[in-house]
Amino acid sequence: MRKNLLPAAVLAALALAAPAAGAPAASDPAAALDALSGIAAYEYCKALAAEPFAGRFTDTTEYEAAARWAAGKFREWGLAAPAGGFLQPFPSPHSLVDRARMTVAVAGKERELEAGKDFLPMLYSDSGKAAGPAVFAGWGISAPELGYDDYAGVDVRGKFVVCFRGVPCPDDKRFQHHDEHRVRMQAAQRKGALGLVYIYPEVQANPNGDRLEHFFPAEISEAVADSLLEPRGVKAADLKKDLLAYRVPISFPLDARIGLEVEARHFPAAAGFNIAGYLPGSDPALAGECIVLGAHFDGCGRHLGILFPGADDNASGSAVVMEVARAMAASGLRLRRPVAFVLFGGEEMGLLGASHFAAQLPAPFRRVDAMFNLDMEGEGDRAFAAFSAVPAALRQAIERADARLRILSGSREIREVGVRSSDFAPFFLQGVPCAGFFSNGPHLAYHQAGDSILRINPDILAAVARLALLSAWHWDGRQ
Repeated sequence: MRKNLLPAAVLAALALAAPAAGAPAASDPAAALDALSGIAAYEYCKALAAEPFAGRFTDTTEYEAAARWAAGKFREWGLAAPAGGFLQPFPSPHSLVDRARMTVAVAGKERELEAGKDFLPMLYSDSGKAAGPAVFAGWGISAPELGYDDYAGVDVRGKFVVCFRGVPCPDDKRFQHHDEHRVRMQAAQRKGALGLVYIYPEVQANPNGDRLEHFFPAEISEAVADSLLEPRGVKAADLKKDLLAYRVPISFPLDARIGLEVEARHFPAAAGFNIAGYLPGSDPALAGECIVLGAHFDGCGRHLGILFPGADDNASGSAVVMEVARAMAASGLRLRRPVAFVLFGGEEMGLLGASHFAAQLPAPFRRVDAMFNLDMEGEGDRAFAAFSAVPAALRQAIERADARLRILSGSREIREVGVRSSDFAPFFLQGVPCAGFFSNGPHLAYHQAGDSILRINPDILAAVARLALLSAWHWDGRQ
């Protein structure tokens, strides 16, 4: 008997890609990989980020128009629709902010702030107006059960709470719950505050929260925060460093007043859409399970007359999913399992669409075999991967794909999901193996008006599309 001269690592890699005995094999991916076009993906991204779709804020008429456009592409390319059709509705309560005005007065000297530059209301603010003194309250966290309370020793009744987003102990996972916008806002309202004002280096649109009656949350830039802190002789950045270094509350009244007026329309019974289509698999025994290639389709929309185009976040990821779907359909590539291409709505509001899809899989699917998530793929020249720690076959599939493509600059394991997770989170919590891909950025205009098509690189779109397709192919071929 001839001795096998192949190294053990090569044999193991070959075994990973081999189908189970007697099962139909997936066809070769070469034609689909060749068919992938960065220019085509760029054109989808350009269309999605353009003025007519107005930033794709879930359940607006512009979002529905964008969703129907994408569904039309799925239909044109020959994808099958799951039960219920290409457009899958889910509950999506939200608000649209039409106008806002903010003033700050420091040591009695008042100035009006510029929306989009100096401040933005949180996009779930109630309508109305409020004015009152300001109090700095660290991270805005009240967690006496953890021995930490930024509200201890300060009275915020009838005042605006000014704080940072984050936690005092980033390595202590017990604080994670308190870093959710909803929890922080509720804590401030319970204490009697008029509203809560975050300090961000640059303001960014944020719809991820719940409307609270007679409560007015907002953001200010770090430069505006510096002006509020000037009588104290401290800068916002230094104050944040102290909070992280000492890990104890630093809270005090500010010699400042804040005035905020918001005009917003609230839609408590609204419904958004996921856009879903699929390609059947080659193995009838696996027809009830699917591999999901997903991306969030929604953006932050248009508020206060400011358009947030959402080209990188996340027209880019949606464009990659669409181009993989087109290339697979056109080339005839079929995996052993069905591949579901899903463009999720409501991600910016708290993973609403992905949570609904994961909880209520449409027929013909009974379970999800794996979920590959594409989020912010348009800027940069390399990619990064995150993947479930188990099973090891998922990491191996991604590594095998990148051995051919050489596009990854790094990777990490997903062992838990946090408050800043993307659409893979609801699947991960169900025990589904998950992977996420994103480009290396620098993602300079995140949730800002500058997130336009001008920042998008077609070549990185194509590279990430190849990585996602080939990783899914290797995963599907495991034993």
